[in-house]
Amino acid sequence: MAKPAAHTMQPLSEAAFETLPQMFWHAVDVRGDAVMMRQKDLGIWRSYSWREVGEIVADVAAGLAALGLQPGEVVSVLSNTSREWVWSDLGALTAGAVVSGIYPTDAPPQVEYLCQDSGTVVLFVENEEQLDKYLEVRERLPGLRRVVVFDMEGLAGFEDAAVMSFDALLALGRQARARQPDWLVARRTAGGGEALAVLVYTSGTTGRPKGAMLSHRNVLRSCLTLRAFLPATTVGERMAFLPLCHVSERIFGEYYAILCGAVANFVENPDTIFDNIREIQPDAFLAVPRVWEKMYSSVTIAVREATGLQRRAYAWAMAAGQARVHEAGQEPRLAPGARLKLWLADTLVLGNVRRMMGLNRVQLAVTGAAPISPDLIRWYMALGIELHELWGMTEITGAATCNPPGRTRPGSIGVALPQTEVRISHEGELLVRGPQVFMGYLNLPAKTAETMVDGWLRTGDVGRVDEQGYFYITDRMKDLIITAGGKNVTPSEWENQLKFSPYVTDAVVIGDRRPYLSCLVMIDQDNVEQWAQEHDVHFSDYGSLCRSKEVVALVGQEIDKVNQQFARVEQIKAFRLLETRLGAEDEELTPTMKLKRKLVNDKYSGLIESMYPAKVA
Repeated sequence: MAKPAAHTMQPLSEAAFETLPQMFWHAVDVRGDAVMMRQKDLGIWRSYSWREVGEIVADVAAGLAALGLQPGEVVSVLSNTSREWVWSDLGALTAGAVVSGIYPTDAPPQVEYLCQDSGTVVLFVENEEQLDKYLEVRERLPGLRRVVVFDMEGLAGFEDAAVMSFDALLALGRQARARQPDWLVARRTAGGGEALAVLVYTSGTTGRPKGAMLSHRNVLRSCLTLRAFLPATTVGERMAFLPLCHVSERIFGEYYAILCGAVANFVENPDTIFDNIREIQPDAFLAVPRVWEKMYSSVTIAVREATGLQRRAYAWAMAAGQARVHEAGQEPRLAPGARLKLWLADTLVLGNVRRMMGLNRVQLAVTGAAPISPDLIRWYMALGIELHELWGMTEITGAATCNPPGRTRPGSIGVALPQTEVRISHEGELLVRGPQVFMGYLNLPAKTAETMVDGWLRTGDVGRVDEQGYFYITDRMKDLIITAGGKNVTPSEWENQLKFSPYVTDAVVIGDRRPYLSCLVMIDQDNVEQWAQEHDVHFSDYGSLCRSKEVVALVGQEIDKVNQQFARVEQIKAFRLLETRLGAEDEELTPTMKLKRKLVNDKYSGLIESMYPAKVA
């Protein structure tokens, strides 16, 4: 892939739009033939200019209107992140529709619920596999009038009056535009900023997913707030790989990229993410903690396999990089000798490590959607990458706080974003008020009233704020553990420290109303398998790997390291390894790969009870 130099894109004028389609079409008018996005086809990167994407989006919008789509009706997209996802989203918004995303890992019953709850009338699906999910539940979705398929491979002989290809929709749109060339202008300017634009369903960690209603104003204020807060540097290249049905990628990856003019590079498929990072070398990179942890683990394992000289060079360079790590939120002043040592470390070692990871050009690195270990942020800082942790939720249309550029505090979620109020309630809960706070939950007025109190959003997160205005999350209101001895414990602090281990993917601390703390651990299969092979540990599958006494001892050593950082009452006294490899399609994990604490407690109750002495009758 031929990499252009990072560029500064002409900013859009906030006064020129009040809805998402108005912002997009303003960008098309301003940027014209500049590259908007790329996607790989058969090993070759295909670029699309703003003007080309505008033509496709116009055809999608006109095609949907020709199918009878009315303003305010709901269109859903069931697909992995791709150019077609964005085209469909922008086309539906241009036609005046509300757009909802469905995770491609969702099972047919979940697809049925989400389409039924949202009132979906048109469904875009990625391929035959996703189409089959609709076909399995179609009899219970009488309001869903049409299904549009992006990739028709395997469907050459398939005929169904309700199903059409994406290409057929584009052709229908071109015909409609030829008949009414001025139709598009009138349709895309209809409605206003307060109208519902996007439905984002919550991950369902505490029950069935709820449809968060986000207005055009919510989304635009969220994007404009980020633009005001983050550094006004080169925009350059970014990767599009997180699920677009999640609020993080939808806001930061699509709409914020449109506002700022970043070039979106769509990964080939979810399995090629790390190869694509090295190929693209993005200027801006947003990822969930699981991705940052995986990249750190890859470096750690690579260093262990390196020669003695290479290991010593890495250790020396990272020690020099520690000069960049600061706790007080102020960039440290380095003596001339330390600056020279840091320059040599970057030139000889750390730059190569960043290049190997695909992050040597990154100017804006962001983590969100789940807690991350402060030690991991310090590691990236020493490496030369300032990793900005931001905090928010679906109901805040993305972010409410973020660590300021140049003033990151590891362990903190940062300061309140512009035009955003954040405060701590008497119970310790973080409350948020601002223009990006959502309209409410679809079809759930009682739940909306419970969440919104006197104009403030109850986030459910427990936290604190320091004297400089930096906020810290200590746990979820519902996740606090009170041991049998009456000690309050915040399990996420311990869990985040353990996830810093290259051998651990996730963990759930147990201990509410119990005599001591225990935990369930999900291992990192790739790294543990490699360790087992290097140490002649025999195993036949994932389950036998977890049952191996050597692997259990390895994880026990990692737990002991973390225990040393906590008071005795907060230490883990027993643990078990989950012997089933979990993926996004499993009910124990949310689509953003977070373990559902309550479900894990219920599903593995027998395993949990084995860590506690039997009660005497």
